[in-house]
Amino acid sequence: MTKQAKRIQAWTGDRLVAHAVTDAVKLVKANATAKFDESIEIAVNLGVDPRHADQQVRGVVSLPSGTGRDVRVAVIAKDAKAAEATAAGADIVGAEELVERIQGGFMEFDRVIATPDMMALVGRLGKVLGPRGLMPNPRVGTVTPNVAQAVKDAKGGAIEFRTEKTGIIHAGIGKASFTDDAILANVRALVDALNKAKPSGAKGTYIKKISLSSTMGPGFKIDAGSIGV
Repeated sequence: MTKQAKRIQAWTGDRLVAHAVTDAVKLVKANATAKFDESIEIAVNLGVDPRHADQQVRGVVSLPSGTGRDVRVAVIAKDAKAAEATAAGADIVGAEELVERIQGGFMEFDRVIATPDMMALVGRLGKVLGPRGLMPNPRVGTVTPNVAQAVKDAKGGAIEFRTEKTGIIHAGIGKASFTDDAILANVRALVDALNKAKPSGAKGTYIKKISLSSTMGPGFKIDAGSIGV
């Protein structure tokens, strides 16, 4: 029997019923038995159709417990703003030369921030960064004159969220090594942000399904009512 099959057989907990969020967190952590610190991921099925402009859901939220990840931040800026980004802890800072590197295939970063005056240059990167969800956007705070704060937010646990074609939001909200309370705080922060970002075009039930899982473990459904939605 393969190691993967043994791991699956060892999974515990009912995956068919919706659990209170506190119980779901405990089950996910109990099944995160890999030899590395598994990421904890949430999937939220929204009652929207992203094909319509008035039903798209996108934003940014600062997770109170952080993400547990070392986020590599690239900043496209020059002169004083480039110096501010470097001082704030940005991993890669540049202007024209950085844009050219990205066009050439350089992708050693997890977040891209740009100052408004650089957007004419950044526009060239739409086909490269867009499909990866990395294109700077003022709606989520990645196009801003306050690059120092944007870098600190990204390093401190701010994550972007956006609906996929099927109306689902996927996001990493921590690590299996986090305490239950830390994961719960992040779950509630994200769900609260989604509620605040509810588009005017959304009809009927907005938050339809929520599930929580770890990198190598099973997913568990969450009773949305237990989060207060």
